[in-house]
Amino acid sequence: MVEQQVKVTEKEARQFAEEARESGWAKPSFAKELYLGNFRLDLVHPHPRPDPTDDDRARSFIADLRRYCETLDGFVIERDAKIPDDYVKGLAELGCFGIKIPQAYGGLGLSQVAYNEALMLVGSVHPTLGVLLSAHQSIGVPEPLKLAGSEEQKQRFLPRCAKGAVSAFLLTEPDVGSDPARLASTATPTEDGQAYELNGVKLWTTNGVVAELLVVAARVPKSEGHPGGVTAFIVEADSPGITVEHRNQFMGLRGIENGVTRFHNVRVPKENVIGGEGKGLKVVLGTLNTGRLSVPASCAGAAKWCLKIAREWSNERVQWGKPVGKHEAVSQKISFMAATTYALESILELSGHMADQGRNDIRIEAALAKLYASEMAYKIADELVQIRGGRGYETADSLAARGERAVPAEQIMRDLRINRIFEGSSEIMHLMIAREAVDAHLQAAGDLADPEADTKSKARAAAKASGFYASWLPKLVAGKGQVPTSYSEFGTLAKHLRFIERTARKLARSTFYGMARWQAGLEKKQVFLGRIVTIGTELFAMSASCVRAEMQRSDDPDAGAKAYELADAFCRQARQRIDQLFQELWDNTDDTDNRIAKAALRGDYIWLEAGVLDPSEGTGPWIAPWEPGPSTEENVARRFLPNTR
Repeated sequence: MVEQQVKVTEKEARQFAEEARESGWAKPSFAKELYLGNFRLDLVHPHPRPDPTDDDRARSFIADLRRYCETLDGFVIERDAKIPDDYVKGLAELGCFGIKIPQAYGGLGLSQVAYNEALMLVGSVHPTLGVLLSAHQSIGVPEPLKLAGSEEQKQRFLPRCAKGAVSAFLLTEPDVGSDPARLASTATPTEDGQAYELNGVKLWTTNGVVAELLVVAARVPKSEGHPGGVTAFIVEADSPGITVEHRNQFMGLRGIENGVTRFHNVRVPKENVIGGEGKGLKVVLGTLNTGRLSVPASCAGAAKWCLKIAREWSNERVQWGKPVGKHEAVSQKISFMAATTYALESILELSGHMADQGRNDIRIEAALAKLYASEMAYKIADELVQIRGGRGYETADSLAARGERAVPAEQIMRDLRINRIFEGSSEIMHLMIAREAVDAHLQAAGDLADPEADTKSKARAAAKASGFYASWLPKLVAGKGQVPTSYSEFGTLAKHLRFIERTARKLARSTFYGMARWQAGLEKKQVFLGRIVTIGTELFAMSASCVRAEMQRSDDPDAGAKAYELADAFCRQARQRIDQLFQELWDNTDDTDNRIAKAALRGDYIWLEAGVLDPSEGTGPWIAPWEPGPSTEENVARRFLPNTR
């Protein structure tokens, strides 16, 4: 069956996304100010700390969780592509499905920081365990209910979630990825006005194959008494009309319960609407602001493991008379891995504490953390495979079969790869962060950057923009970063903070130059905006590393000295990357790349594709298609597809 497609223009899609985004800034944002050229160190320093009582509870929970995780075998999950039921039961008994759910609703009521630590820990057993918990708690039923649910909904659903009723979040559709304007699933109000009738198909439903509760986004038709629009619903997974049609299989994350779910005339009570009709996309985006922090938690944990394995192997493996780690070609990789792992954990800790405090708006920080951690952790895993050589490419099972230590280096590369795609691909993250980064410019310039605005509107916008830039641009000329004694309390790291301050102003000026050069066309300069965003991401990582190192030094001078070494190394490496990015803003191959891409899409280079076969277009012993069954239970029971027709 071919699903109905919703057709919208590029302009309509942009308007839809713009209307859904949170436009106000009621709280300060460190990252937003950074992109405006204002280095607000006071928003992150002194480094925020947890409440002592809450921290004691967290430490006790993490200790219990560690003892339990030591009894689990991640190779069982990898081999069977399934999390054993007793593993899930054990996690539930420890309260892992309600880590952030308030105690009043049966949860542990712990902090985002403690939750991040738990995800790192269970993910080190097997990353699918971290995905199970994060899909349930970061974007499943608990988080949207905490943000926008009614008290009645919280009382009804949160205790179930805390006890282990797995939940899932269903937004993506076969023809809809990051463009919610084209959402095709519908929720039609029933004649009695007491419910909605849900129809549609959802794809890549993490946890959806085994979930008890679902958060489903669907479009309500506009009618009398109904404002309509994308709406979020809580749906019981055993409702009549719900069928899991397929359990997806991937290159990594073996054991993930991810599939295709069909809704056919599924009745959903009106009491299950989250946040109000037509408010679904705001609920979704608000959920992701904090929910995205689960990705950097998993990435930081993976980076730690990669560093551990690289250190051990580089000391053990001898080539040309000395350990490979003492060869400069490898030691440079070790330095990158150690310094970047420190930075990833620094970003995670800072963002987590900021989320717990609620003092700052962290929508950009959470996106930056997700973007940076997913990109850098994958590079760290790639370096591990390179350091391990053939043993890095060989599977753990194969290594064990011939008597060597079963190190799953190739597995961690496969498992980490998805982080650059889900919960917002790196490309979408760049565009989303760029939109927030240039928000002040769009508010100031307004219709000046709108190609469809009339002459009078452009004139008014020009006057407004002149006033904004007249007061803003002079502030970008000079700052503390040019004063040699600035940030002296940071000792040897002070020079890096001065660099951050200077570079933030340079970054803001570069953004202005882009606005002046391309005006309305700037939004289509995605590669330029991507570089702008990446520079800001590096600056955020440098800031997080420095303030964390200073906190550690104030707590323990000896341990702090080691932290300073790592922060200094990371900042030096980041500065080189930043310098390269600034050069590429104006000296690049963007025009050539666009021209070549257009020619390739036209088919000008089809001759270049000659000489190979495309197995996907032929016949062969490929996996047979999944046969839709009449119930969720039947499909789940099948678990695996036959290998041949």
